[in-house]
Amino acid sequence: MTDLVSLRPQAEQLIALCAEKSLMIATAESCTGGLVAGLLTEIAGSSAVVDRGFVTYSNEAKNEMIGVPLPLLEEHGAVSKQVALAMAHGALGRARAQIAVSITGIAGPGGGSPDKPVGLVHFAVKASSGFEHHEEARFGDLGREVIRHKSVATAIKLLKIAAEQS
Repeated sequence: MTDLVSLRPQAEQLIALCAEKSLMIATAESCTGGLVAGLLTEIAGSSAVVDRGFVTYSNEAKNEMIGVPLPLLEEHGAVSKQVALAMAHGALGRARAQIAVSITGIAGPGGGSPDKPVGLVHFAVKASSGFEHHEEARFGDLGREVIRHKSVATAIKLLKIAAEQS
């Protein structure tokens, strides 16, 4: 399992910022399998900030839990800007949160293609204030644990940006 201890200070800062601004967070995670929500809920006081986390590993889960349209998944694939944005939008719409982050990627080993290699991860963050941002990372084939760790770090960073904008 990924060791997220090194990300705890950033997560603590995010929790404090959101508590100060009375903001709740929702996560929609695929390749990280709930690691972002897990890291946040390790922190005392996180219950005032973390509303819920959706682990939407399969396309069916993305569709059923957070409303990502199946035609969108079929046209662009789960690992895409379009799906990451739809995941963040769906999580925000199905939670009592003001900020949602989504993560969808290929952590490997295997599963990649020339167009979508191992290490490709799409992120989106959306806030009820209207703020929305997408980010694509190409971490490379660094191993599953490293890719997932870097993905959690990126998600925390994006949540902090969204909180600052809200």
